[in-house]
Amino acid sequence: MIAQQLVNGLMLGAIYVLVAVSFTLSIGILNFLNFSIPGLFMVGGMVTWILIGKGLHWGLAILGAVAAAGLVALAVERLSYRRSQAREPEVPLVSSLGFLVLLENLALVGAGSDQQAFPALVPDFNLRIGGLVVGGAQLVSLAVALTLVVAISVVLSRTSLGRQVRSIAESRETAVILGIDVGRLVPGIFILSAVFTALGGVLFALNYLQVSPFMGEGVGFKGVAAMILGGMGSIWGAVAGGLLIGLTEVLSITYLGADVVNVTVYGLLLAVMVLRPQGLFGRPPAREKL
Repeated sequence: MIAQQLVNGLMLGAIYVLVAVSFTLSIGILNFLNFSIPGLFMVGGMVTWILIGKGLHWGLAILGAVAAAGLVALAVERLSYRRSQAREPEVPLVSSLGFLVLLENLALVGAGSDQQAFPALVPDFNLRIGGLVVGGAQLVSLAVALTLVVAISVVLSRTSLGRQVRSIAESRETAVILGIDVGRLVPGIFILSAVFTALGGVLFALNYLQVSPFMGEGVGFKGVAAMILGGMGSIWGAVAGGLLIGLTEVLSITYLGADVVNVTVYGLLLAVMVLRPQGLFGRPPAREKL
């Protein structure tokens, strides 16, 4: 039934939303495409699995995984972003990619290349609405994703902290002149991005009951696609892009087969870029007047 597949697509899209928002915070505020984000996604899932395996309560394990991702994000900020600001823009991008490779290989050495079974933390119950069935883990994913997105949207639009962050996005130099402590806020943006990404990794593990060192790669690419699809720099554009890609992926698997998923997802992205280069919710670039 197509309605059931639409529900499944929205639930998968909730995970893509968190990754897309993470990329949006990074590039929309700092103009930095942080390629370590797929690694942080993996850290969220893998560290939770490791800590639960050590006997830690699942709640503390998730907190530990988010904290680990935050520490990695601080390392990326200190060693990649901050040290490379005065250099060519490709330098921090490549160095953040180095962090991704490092994280994946550390996980590979520690846990092996095989997919690991993740314990079922959410009770096995299904919510039935008419003929639709929604799993408990799916509901948790959607609720967490929407709550986080609403929270960050409110903070950015209605608080003094949000105004300072938006000032940095508009012009870092002007923000410094206005007395904004850029050196304090930028690490916070990296940590916030890591929280979104790591929780996305945890929710992925909860839904699919498996983790692996390379679990973040495919999701990371689709997170970037969702960010571009929705419009660079738009939080709600990232939400729309993530949900749309989730729907496209599930419907493609159902009606066209798993082999053409990437063709349909990235074909959709290409079509939108041709018809609306700024994305669904993005603004066209301003043109200077002579």
